[in-house]
Amino acid sequence: MNTIENQQKPVTLFNAFFYLFAYLWPVKAYILRLRVILALLMLICAKICIVYAPLFFKDAIDVLDKRIASEVIIPFALLFIYGGLRLCAIVFQELRELLFIKVAQSAIRKASLQVFRHLHQLSMRFHLERQTGGITTIIDRGTRGMDFLLSVILFNILPTIIELLMVSAILWGFFNIYYALITIATIVIYVIFTLVITEWRVKFRRRANKEQSIASTKTIDSLLNYETVKYFTKEDFEAKNLEKNLYGIEKARILTASSLSAVNIGQSFIISTGLIILLLMAAFDYNANIITLGDFVLVNSYLLQLYIPLNFLGFVYRQTRQSLIDMEDMFGLLSYTRDIADKDNAPDIVIKNCHIIFNNVNFSYDDKRQILHHLSLDIPALSSVAIVGASGSGKTSLSRLLFRFYDIDDGHITIDGQDIRDVNQQSLRRAIGIVPQDTVLFNDTICYNIAYGALDITTQDDIENTAKSAQIHDFIMSLPDGYDTIVGERGLKLSGGEKQRVAIARMLLKNPKIMIFDEATSALDSETEYEIMQNINHISKNYTTIMIAHRLSTIIHCDCIFVMDNGKIAEQGNHQSLLQQNNLYAQLWKNQIQ
Repeated sequence: MNTIENQQKPVTLFNAFFYLFAYLWPVKAYILRLRVILALLMLICAKICIVYAPLFFKDAIDVLDKRIASEVIIPFALLFIYGGLRLCAIVFQELRELLFIKVAQSAIRKASLQVFRHLHQLSMRFHLERQTGGITTIIDRGTRGMDFLLSVILFNILPTIIELLMVSAILWGFFNIYYALITIATIVIYVIFTLVITEWRVKFRRRANKEQSIASTKTIDSLLNYETVKYFTKEDFEAKNLEKNLYGIEKARILTASSLSAVNIGQSFIISTGLIILLLMAAFDYNANIITLGDFVLVNSYLLQLYIPLNFLGFVYRQTRQSLIDMEDMFGLLSYTRDIADKDNAPDIVIKNCHIIFNNVNFSYDDKRQILHHLSLDIPALSSVAIVGASGSGKTSLSRLLFRFYDIDDGHITIDGQDIRDVNQQSLRRAIGIVPQDTVLFNDTICYNIAYGALDITTQDDIENTAKSAQIHDFIMSLPDGYDTIVGERGLKLSGGEKQRVAIARMLLKNPKIMIFDEATSALDSETEYEIMQNINHISKNYTTIMIAHRLSTIIHCDCIFVMDNGKIAEQGNHQSLLQQNNLYAQLWKNQIQ
């Protein structure tokens, strides 16, 4: 399987804009579209006010310079207009922010949700090969990069370009083309210098991101395995292991900060050179009576007005480039295709009898090792069957294939004659319930974890009745917070047996057509196991039930027992017939009895 890094493509400002545009201009979201239009209108109004304000300041200076007493009221009026335009520019900018904040946050919410949904649609193979800490870091950095780009593209890059064009036109109109050319040339040189140096600095940011992802993954993985670390007294080992990555982050960030100083010095030199040249030109023209004192002040005002945001534009570009780098991994996640996908217009599965057939099935997780070899088994409708065998024989793989977490290499798996690859995956999984071998619970209440089996139709009575069937109601009621008890990360506040009983209750509440118990009672004591099995046997009479077990005492009642060996069905029959065959199953039984 290819990793995300192998699939992701470099994200440019161009394709990032079109990616974000879908969120800025969502289909049929007319209110959000209106907000975007009004925000752009406020942006244009603000720039008009900012660009035209210095013209009134220039006129006021020219009038004051003439020292004509009869015109004393004019400069005050011009200064009032100048101040009013400055105020209007700020008001328009704030209105723009108020209008656009809803659009930006809506876009971030939708993008985060899209990534989250996409991750849930990817196959188990993807999630087994990726680490949770790295994925959460990718999403966090990617959404923060989106947040920055949404404001930068519309409200920094575009406004600066508009202002540059307007100011250049005014300088050309009021003075001559050389003022406009020098202004444009200075900015072009500044931008080229920034682009070249920033591209050189990109590798340091990439290195820091890579080390940060690894460090985040190691931190989360270590904390999730807190007990294991304690069991083997590996606290120092974990800290030293993490320190290597933290040192890499430190080194990369030092290089990033050091190179930033070189960028700032170069940018300041270019801006100062352009400013000096234009002011010298204006000074010569003033001495030659070609321009007025107000014109000289106008040139200085425009240059400062341009160069201040232009200096910020350097920071904006650096942050934009870094945001694009941060978004690359998230783009990679979204471009990762589903290897287990429904066919076009796949129908929902229709289950009447729950007759399951594995027909000549071959399956392997990768090319190095084949798990199932031409496996065939027939599970009659409404029957109770067991699958037993040594570890690694392929028992749990059958349940994963039935849920269609993976697709088989050859053969067919059918339910009531319907190939599971031809039906909708959601409908298939709704029809199957499972108590997995490794029970993992949400870090929420016991009530939430049980109700998760049927959140949309669950009442408190339903929850308590299924808890009683799973022999855990009395235990829950003995807790101080009862059903509102928080179970902790992955359910670690509960014992293995308590987690299994919660999982059994959750599955029973789902009320599926097919029930799978994968070592569902392995962590229970004999008495509790017996009581739960009595309830399961009673409930499963109206269902097709598959029990995957090592503890053979739990499956002696099953209608049929399939014994697996090296990915094949080696024996099948009921408990008594298999004992009489005195083969693989009989040996397993003798070993457990002893």
